[in-house]
Amino acid sequence: MTLPSAHDVALAAERRSAARLLLAHPLVTSDGPHSELFPLIRRHADWLGKRFQQVLGYRLLVDSSYARLFKAGLGTDAGHRLERSTGTPFTPHTYACLALALSVLVTAPEQLLLSQLVADVRAAAADAGIELEETEKAAGKRTFVAALRQLVEWGVLIETEGHVATLAHDAGGEALITVDRELARAVVAGPLTQARDGADLVRRAADPGFGGPRTYVRRVLVETPAVYLDELTDAERDWLRTRQRREAQAFSELLGLEMEIRAEGVALVDPDDELTDLHLPGTGTVAQASLLLVERLVERLRPQEPGHPATGGTLVIGVAVPAGLVDELLAELVAEYGQRSNWQRGYLEDIHALRDAVLDLLARMRLMARTGRLRAEGAGLPDGYADEAPEGRTVTDVREARPGGDGWVLLAAAARYATHVTMRPATAAGKGADVQEELPL
Repeated sequence: MTLPSAHDVALAAERRSAARLLLAHPLVTSDGPHSELFPLIRRHADWLGKRFQQVLGYRLLVDSSYARLFKAGLGTDAGHRLERSTGTPFTPHTYACLALALSVLVTAPEQLLLSQLVADVRAAAADAGIELEETEKAAGKRTFVAALRQLVEWGVLIETEGHVATLAHDAGGEALITVDRELARAVVAGPLTQARDGADLVRRAADPGFGGPRTYVRRVLVETPAVYLDELTDAERDWLRTRQRREAQAFSELLGLEMEIRAEGVALVDPDDELTDLHLPGTGTVAQASLLLVERLVERLRPQEPGHPATGGTLVIGVAVPAGLVDELLAELVAEYGQRSNWQRGYLEDIHALRDAVLDLLARMRLMARTGRLRAEGAGLPDGYADEAPEGRTVTDVREARPGGDGWVLLAAAARYATHVTMRPATAAGKGADVQEELPL
């Protein structure tokens, strides 16, 4: 066996760093937040382009001033949402403002006034038959500013004189902005010209094309915290079962990710904890309450003897959460930890808002899910997609691996987040105590 040379090791490390950056930040500019690594992307552009196309079916465009990785979707309710600086997710109206602004900017002059951009967006909305929230009112201004700030963050807009945020605070606020039309054209990744409407665009964007099950499974592995077997078709489960060890090696070499294989599914784990927009354990009221809730739900609902059909066991991917149990447990947690852990007052006073925020985080982390039709049952498949395993091949039976009905399901990966909780006393400065979490090995 020949050991790799120091040059080969360094080359692989450079390519892996560039690939990881693009996966986490699909739009990288030469003067943006990650400009120090942009030369790496330029240096390895050909290799990166081929690898992303071969492995994930993603197209990579590298220009002199920016690199854009055109990712594909995963279907309804499977995207990575945009958020305001406060952490509040974009609403459909904010996305509409963002899309309308981009439609205007691709043909805009190099520089224009903020007031002119607002007027052009209004005109574009009228032409498209879209009713925008009144931009003269406070809520409408904040929504529009959130969309513009996202464009500034991407580098599509440059605040040459003044700031786009003035629109939210000053009725006569003005700013001079510079437009990067090339970046504006590169933002949208989906097949807009082919889609009939928004729903059709989502379906088309999620079509893995000629790569079929292979490409879809790879995409969902790198883009989601965990992949459960009943979220895959027979053909996808068959491909994953026969390839998972080789895929583990490939993902390790390309992205530095480790594959964890369980009876219920598979997850790619990042030892450096960089390739995620979600963190659990984490700081803040919602993250702490979520972790504590998971612990108590696992304690109450853990199945007695889960197993695998191949060994005569019963596959359990999820268990039903009884109606009212989440509210009951959260009320206990607020009483026990809320004041001592200095949780946000708004959540302490509104248990329903806390529940919604906690369930949203746990669903995005793939620790809980709403009941509904799954991919294994044919939900969300593109037209003509191969959903059956090759003839003569047997795949893991996932029927009844999680309950149906109407409500929430606690998923298998939640057991990994069951915690042992200790309280750190309040500091002399008078700050509230912190919840300390210890994850089991």
